[in-house]
Amino acid sequence: MNKCSAYESRQKIINVAEKIFSQYGYNGATMRMIAKEANISIGGLYLHFKNKEELSLFLLKKRIEEFFEKILKPVESIESPVDALKALIKNIAEYAKENREFIIMHTKEHGFTFGLSIKKEFFKKELGIIKNIIQKGIASGEFSNSYDPEEVAKIILNITRGFVMSVVVDSENLFNPEECLNILLYGLFNKNRS
Repeated sequence: MNKCSAYESRQKIINVAEKIFSQYGYNGATMRMIAKEANISIGGLYLHFKNKEELSLFLLKKRIEEFFEKILKPVESIESPVDALKALIKNIAEYAKENREFIIMHTKEHGFTFGLSIKKEFFKKELGIIKNIIQKGIASGEFSNSYDPEEVAKIILNITRGFVMSVVVDSENLFNPEECLNILLYGLFNKNRS
């Protein structure tokens, strides 16, 4: 197999595997089904991925990298910390809704511990980006310096994780990202009360 066809075969496997996993779930999908749909031999499939778990982990990592490139990385270049937080919360909410089936498949059949080291590394990067936004806001005077930036970043990270979880468990009660941002920025405290 030459280099070009090996790459093309791998891409075909990845595309087909996402389709098969979303259609049949992880437990219902088989490597044989993926090979047949990708129009390659089962042995050819095993040249690329040693088993279904490795293939599924690869897809998870691919989605996380895609999320980082599409959602988190662009936020870093937004000058205004307020606008950066707006973009972050809005884009995470939209991405979660658009990828609901993938999230459901991974949480329902694998549980939250599947690919834990990949997820932990990703959350560490995500936390760092949010913390930088908060620190930038404090430095510019847009945000209060009364709070620890790391703690604020953890709160925001967990709010967005909660949204992603709600997409799976309770999609009827998703919060409005704009309202979430308003509460984060302006709080619930009534400054006019006597």
